[in-house]
Amino acid sequence: MSVAVAIIGAGFAGIGAAIKLAQRGVDDVVIYERGDRVGGTWRDNTYPGAACDIPSRLYSYSFAQNPDWSRTYSGSSEILAYIEAMVEEFAIADQIRFDHTVIGVEYCADSGEWTIRFDGQEAVQARSVIVASGPLANPSLPDIRGLSEFQGHRIHSARWDHEYDFTGKKVAVIGTGASAVQIVPELVKQSASVKVFQRTPGWVLPRMDTNTGSLTKAIYRSIPGSQKLARTAWFWGHESVALGVVWDTPATRIVEAVSRAHLRRQVSDPWLRRQLTPDFAAGCKRLLMSSDYYPALQKPNCKLITWPIARIAPKGVRTAEGVEHQVDCIVFATGFEVGKQGTPFPVTGLDGRDLATEWSGGAYAFCSVAVSGYPNLFFTFGPNSGPGHSSALVYMEAQIDYMAQAIAKREREGWKALDVRTDVQERYNRDIQRRLKSTTWNSGCQSWYLTDDGFNATMFPGFATQFVNQLKRVDLKDFRILVHEDSQVPEAVS
Repeated sequence: MSVAVAIIGAGFAGIGAAIKLAQRGVDDVVIYERGDRVGGTWRDNTYPGAACDIPSRLYSYSFAQNPDWSRTYSGSSEILAYIEAMVEEFAIADQIRFDHTVIGVEYCADSGEWTIRFDGQEAVQARSVIVASGPLANPSLPDIRGLSEFQGHRIHSARWDHEYDFTGKKVAVIGTGASAVQIVPELVKQSASVKVFQRTPGWVLPRMDTNTGSLTKAIYRSIPGSQKLARTAWFWGHESVALGVVWDTPATRIVEAVSRAHLRRQVSDPWLRRQLTPDFAAGCKRLLMSSDYYPALQKPNCKLITWPIARIAPKGVRTAEGVEHQVDCIVFATGFEVGKQGTPFPVTGLDGRDLATEWSGGAYAFCSVAVSGYPNLFFTFGPNSGPGHSSALVYMEAQIDYMAQAIAKREREGWKALDVRTDVQERYNRDIQRRLKSTTWNSGCQSWYLTDDGFNATMFPGFATQFVNQLKRVDLKDFRILVHEDSQVPEAVS
């Protein structure tokens, strides 16, 4: 089987890419999804309290706005319903193939096509491939001694066990990041005891979540421009936050002051406040949004543990001072295997080049979407496309629009391949790494943004407007254009 475009992943990025391609006249598109339904991260993350920490009005596509968001920050089920609604509205369902787990992609220079191999399914060829599997796809378990020896129940936040009854159970939560601050308040309501194991505290800002009234929804439905206005207001509000979290500036002290005031208002005990106060600049790690995490930690059945974990024991968690905290269940709120190095599956490019090997020292790409030596292959949320202050959907929409432009141009002209020029890619990444040196992410704290040796392959060092503007138009001078033997390409764009 051969298709014009193969999209790997049916989450936000994959569905959005298919829509953008169709809008540019490319409809020979198939989406390959390893699961049995669409949704990606929002299909997989169904833990209690799961929600987005970006306002729904901004955490959605500008070309598929939803007037019926129920609240400022929507929960995972509502976001999943939004993705499913896009599939229906834009008639994408027939293009999706479920239960297709990709195990490798390989480029053939003679044909200008990629061969995509699946686990247990027939291979396909595609003239272009979009890797839309996303950075938050595979759960990450911490490297803690004795993990396999635990005799109780284990749950990862991204693979929640809804059959497990927490009533009356003693629970350990490992991790205090974005998922944990949503899970802990819910577990405290059910469990006999909850012990939260904190390695480092994070900067927590209040989450001003409110219901969206019926009048507001009616206005959004009847006056489409009102949604655009609201989205624009949220965009520029978040854009201004970059001054305080992307770079360490006087605005950073304002963010920290708001967080400290939030902590003082909600936590009366001076010692607990000290344990919950970070020793790094706001923004160096991901900012946390919660108005119920601190109150949950002070419930009689909840305790914050700040001693380092020494090992997992058969009946619980043993900390460095020699105390064993016996529990019935361990909840791992430890995030995902983010692709800072290597690739989600083997990727073989021109002359047998292996992308995992080339990325072993830290991933890189041109404008986060394409890599030299791997023609017609595009990445959503590729290297250095992470936002520290705004919506991932703003960045993602810019990426998929750029890819759709490039692929549509190639399809119209009948070119064999578009391959990013090596010199263009190297110049771009030198500039990115130079700019990253002055950001809070590279200021000394340890985070999932960095590789073990401190290379930042994750974040974009600038405003969302800068990221979007660099992807506004495909400049063919950035590419090497390969043609079939019977074709010609103008010298100006070769």
